[in-house]
Amino acid sequence: MDQSVKKRLKWVELYEETKNAGLVCLKCGISRPTLRLWVRRYKEHGLVGLQDQSMRPASSPNRKVHEQQEQWILELRRRRLGARRIKSELLRLHGCALSLAPIPKVLSRHQQPPLKRSRLTRKKRHRYERPVPGEQVQMDVCKIAPGIYQYTAIDDCTRFKVLAIYPRRTAANSLRFLEHIIEEFPFHFQRVQTDRGKEFFATAFQERLMEYGIKFRPIKPGSPHLNRKVERTQKTDLEEFWATADTKDVELPKRLREWQDYYNHERPHGSLGNRTPWEKWYELASNTPLGEEVEAMYDASTERIQEQNYRVELQLRKLKEGV
Repeated sequence: MDQSVKKRLKWVELYEETKNAGLVCLKCGISRPTLRLWVRRYKEHGLVGLQDQSMRPASSPNRKVHEQQEQWILELRRRRLGARRIKSELLRLHGCALSLAPIPKVLSRHQQPPLKRSRLTRKKRHRYERPVPGEQVQMDVCKIAPGIYQYTAIDDCTRFKVLAIYPRRTAANSLRFLEHIIEEFPFHFQRVQTDRGKEFFATAFQERLMEYGIKFRPIKPGSPHLNRKVERTQKTDLEEFWATADTKDVELPKRLREWQDYYNHERPHGSLGNRTPWEKWYELASNTPLGEEVEAMYDASTERIQEQNYRVELQLRKLKEGV
């Protein structure tokens, strides 16, 4: 028997013998309410009633995270999302505006191990980004499912992005997407950077860029790190939007547009100091060149149709330099 239980049992037995609460309290050095408490518990539950009981309240009206919110947090963690992304997804999916601080506490309370970070992520890296909105836009295509290809364009400076889905990865769809992003971006852009996919090397696509006074700058083969921002944001789309989207939904383009607006206007970015892309652009709006200024900076004599084959492209450059 626990020592504390033995002590309380002696108080109760002494009271039952003397029926004098004052004498028992004076002899044992306890107060009358304490004696009454343990006498009552002993009569109701026996020796079990003399054991220590939890002081946790039956309800917690001021509790910061409720059971339903904890369930949402654990469900989102199964998608291998960190605390910041869980906070963002709680707001987007459930309209729950929860602060960042209690999320790690919930994960720790449920013994959720921390996410493993790659060695590259742990290293201190300098983030290279263009200082002016629209100076460079990275573009790429990601296959989501059979018959669903997501075209993505993201501004290197502000992370403002535009999305669209098409049934195929073709030059015709690249042209449609180019017209789409010209309408959607709130500023003019000077340069488009892509990988060396054939959908971007069609003559019609490159000629349309020249027509709009936009430079075409494809990256070297086998160097996706040069297109890191669009690669990273497509991974975000896969982890946050497509993980919960129904690819057979007839309103899928509408849902993608809602996600795009949320990403640009409401979702804070750690790389932007927890600002949204729209807030970053608003801060730099006065430094953003207007359409006339962008056209004046474009030199048509330096632009030409580029070859998808990088070796052929290098040979053509050498021939041009020799001339």
